[in-house]
Amino acid sequence: MYVKICGLCDAGSAKHAVSSGADAVGVVMSPRSPRHATPEQAVEVVSAVREQDPGAGAARIDTVLVVNRMPAREAAETARALGFDVLQLHGSYTADDFEAAGRLIPRLWRATSLARHPDLRAGECGEERLLVDGAVPGSGETWDLSLLGPAGPARRRLGDGWLLAGGLDPQNVSAAIAATRPWGVDVSSGVERAPGVKDTELITRFIRAARA
Repeated sequence: MYVKICGLCDAGSAKHAVSSGADAVGVVMSPRSPRHATPEQAVEVVSAVREQDPGAGAARIDTVLVVNRMPAREAAETARALGFDVLQLHGSYTADDFEAAGRLIPRLWRATSLARHPDLRAGECGEERLLVDGAVPGSGETWDLSLLGPAGPARRRLGDGWLLAGGLDPQNVSAAIAATRPWGVDVSSGVERAPGVKDTELITRFIRAARA
């Protein structure tokens, strides 16, 4: 199970996430979010992850820049300048936005919700990965995962390479995985002790539960 810990703003949390077994760490650059990181903080996180990266022959830890209002081309320029592996465009970005960003950074993830796109289909925007979130990103609110049940029409449209997000925490992630069978999971508020403040124990517990 691929696990992404998102909303990191400091080196300590990033190193802990990697040492606990995370496959990816995400940094949010969105001024309205309590998890908003400055360029300096973003570089600190990326550098910390690289210091913790496994040696030759092991999978590289993905560093992901997450934006939801920044223009796509500007976001791609920012991700490349700060050293991120992946740019995650979250929300109402179009296929044209993905095309523009893709000219600058090859690895693009799309994050949206079934509330916004009821007929959501993987690969519609040429993304490498699709992240299916709750209706209110970053809120920590749970949502109706029965929409993603194995027999549901939405699940069939998503294929096998998508990530589940929205309202996940160490207590419910195992059941959520059993119900929806995603390729990976993404968590942010579910491993915080306060908005924007990560809890290292919760990070460890979440990763263990996701892989139990």
